[in-house]
Amino acid sequence: MVEVANTVLAVSHTTRRRRPGETDGADYFFVDRARFETMIAAGEFLEYAEVFGNLYGTSRGEVERLSRAGRNVLLDIDWQGARKVREWIPQVQSIFILPPSRSELERRLRVRGQDSDEVISRRMQEADDEMSHSDEYDHRIVNDDLDKTMDELRAIISGPVADARKVTMK
Repeated sequence: MVEVANTVLAVSHTTRRRRPGETDGADYFFVDRARFETMIAAGEFLEYAEVFGNLYGTSRGEVERLSRAGRNVLLDIDWQGARKVREWIPQVQSIFILPPSRSELERRLRVRGQDSDEVISRRMQEADDEMSHSDEYDHRIVNDDLDKTMDELRAIISGPVADARKVTMK
């Protein structure tokens, strides 16, 4: 997590299974598909998408609550979700974090050791699509050095543009 004063990561909801070491309410809010679909119908998500057969979404209420408390809220979302958020909150700042190369991304996925070859292949196809939308973002950071990437991210989040773009929900 990026540590910047008064900044918090919104915890997303998902229908995917919890991985070893993940905590409900900290890593994700793990819900079943029926509950997620009920939340969609009730308009509870700022954005949501289906990825590899699982649903992921950011709670509108949680983002509103954190914003009203004066917090800067980070969302970890895909390009589709970012588009939806920009529709609702035009002044939002968007940051796309790119891998140094496609081959490095694949290497990182393999070293992580959590996915089969088939899943990695699907993730790489999805990554190609995701990266093709990086020009839609206000900022792009290449994650070739973690410390440098974190410094760049902190500078964007805490910089003067961030102060001018405090989020106000419609």
